[in-house]
Amino acid sequence: MEKIIDESVQGTPLSVGKNQENKRKLYIESYGCAMNFSDSEIVASILANDGFNTTDILEEADLVLVNTCSIREKAELTVRKRLEKFNAVKKLRPQMKVGVLGCMAERLKTKLLEEEKIVDMVVGPDAYKDLPNLIQEIDEGRNAVNVILSKEETYGDIAPVRLQSNGVSAFVSITRGCDNMCTFCVVPFTRGRERSRDPQSILEEVNDLCSKGFKEVTLLGQNVDSYLWYGGGLKKDFENASEMQKATAVNFSNLLDMVANAQPKLRIRFSTSNPQDMTLDVIHVMAKHRNICNYIHLPVQSGSNRILKAMNRLHTREEYFELIDNIRQIIPECSISQDMIAGFPSETEEDHQDTLSLLEKVKYDFGYMYAYSERPGTLAERKMEDDVPEPVKKRRLAEIIALQREHGHFRTKQHLGKVEEVLIEGESKKSDSQWMGRNSQSTVVVFPKENYKVGDFVNVKINDCTSATLIGEAVGYSDNN
Repeated sequence: MEKIIDESVQGTPLSVGKNQENKRKLYIESYGCAMNFSDSEIVASILANDGFNTTDILEEADLVLVNTCSIREKAELTVRKRLEKFNAVKKLRPQMKVGVLGCMAERLKTKLLEEEKIVDMVVGPDAYKDLPNLIQEIDEGRNAVNVILSKEETYGDIAPVRLQSNGVSAFVSITRGCDNMCTFCVVPFTRGRERSRDPQSILEEVNDLCSKGFKEVTLLGQNVDSYLWYGGGLKKDFENASEMQKATAVNFSNLLDMVANAQPKLRIRFSTSNPQDMTLDVIHVMAKHRNICNYIHLPVQSGSNRILKAMNRLHTREEYFELIDNIRQIIPECSISQDMIAGFPSETEEDHQDTLSLLEKVKYDFGYMYAYSERPGTLAERKMEDDVPEPVKKRRLAEIIALQREHGHFRTKQHLGKVEEVLIEGESKKSDSQWMGRNSQSTVVVFPKENYKVGDFVNVKINDCTSATLIGEAVGYSDNN
C-alpha cells in the first residue's frame, strides 16, 4: 500500500465474536489515527459487559457509534457524510440509536446534537466508562453528553476486545493526551493533558496478547517519548513528585526495554515520536533488542526554522538533522518516516524550498503529507491568517509527494537482493495467491503463498520493488517462529 497518500481518514466497521447472553447489537466505525481504533476496542469491551454484541451489518444495529477524528477538516466531512447514511437507515429502523465518540465529539460537544439531528449521544475520549449510563439516558428518550476531559483516565484496567483482528498484530495504548501545544493541532484540546499508564498493566496486556498467539504489538501514544510513570498523575507535575517516586520512575526507554525483555519473540513497534522528546536512550534500547523493529515515525512538519517556530515545534531543522544522524549511526538499517504540512500560514516559497531540501537530505522511507487545514480553536486559527492560496498549497504538496515517491523508491531499492524476515499479516490486496507482511523496517513485502500461513515469520529474498512495496520469494521459516 502506498504510504505517501493521506491515510488519516479511514472508516472501518468492527466486529468481534458473540456472547450468547448479549441481546443488543453494536456497530462501530472508526476514523483517523491508530489511537481511535484502539479506543474503539476499549468501547467494545465496556459495552460487551453491558449487553452488546458487535456486528458488521449496519442495518441490524441497535446502537451505531462513530469514533471520530478532528485533525483535518476532511476527516470531519467524512463523518458527516456517514451520519447521512446512518439517517437513511434509521428511517427504516427508528429504534436505532446513534452516538458520536472521540475527538470530533470533544471539539463540538453539544453543538453536534444541534447540527446533526440524528445524533442521540456525544461522548469524549475520556468518558467511555460512562457509556452504560449514557445509553440508559438515550433509551429513556433523552439526549446524552459526556465530554469531560480527565487528568487520570488511561483505561489501563480495561482489557480491550480485539476488533476485526488478524490475530497477529495488536495496539497497546501507553499514554493519552499531549502537552506539546503545536499551534496547528487540536489534540491537546480534544484528548487533554499528557498522562501515562501503569507499566505493570502494559506488561500484563502484552503478556496476555502473547498467550493468545499475537506476534506483534504497537505501543501507542500521541507522543510515546513523553511516557513517564511515577505512580500516577500528569507528566507536568513530576517535578513535585517525591524523591522515591523520581528514583523509581519509568520513562519510555525503560518501558521499551521491559516489554522487549518480557517477550523476546514478540515484535515491537511504537508510534508516534516527537523529535523534541526522543532521546538517544530510546535508540540504544532499539539497537539492543532484535525484537524491536528498526523503524521510527518521526514527524517534522516543515523544513523551515521560521515555520517550525510558528508551529511551536520545539526543535530546529539542525537539531532534527542531528537526531537523524544519531539514529543512522546507532541503527544503520533503521527506516524513518515523516509527517509534513504544506502551506502553513505565512509559508513562503523559500520556506517551501527548505522543506524540499530537508526531504533531500533525510530521504525518508515513506511519509504522510497534507495541505494545511485550519482547525477551529487552535492557536494558528485564532492568531494566524490562513493566507497561502489553495492552488499554491496543492502545488507545494504535489512537489513534496513527488519527491517522497522518488526517495521511497531509492529506499526500497536498497533492499534488493537481501533476505529479510517478514511477518505474514494477510493476503495481498492485489492477488489472492500472495501473502502480504512487513519487514522490520515496516515496509510492505509481498510473495507467493506456498505452504506458509498468517502469523508465520518467513525469510523472504527481495527480488523487485516499487516505491512503497518489496516483491520477493520465501526461502524458509525464520528462527523467530
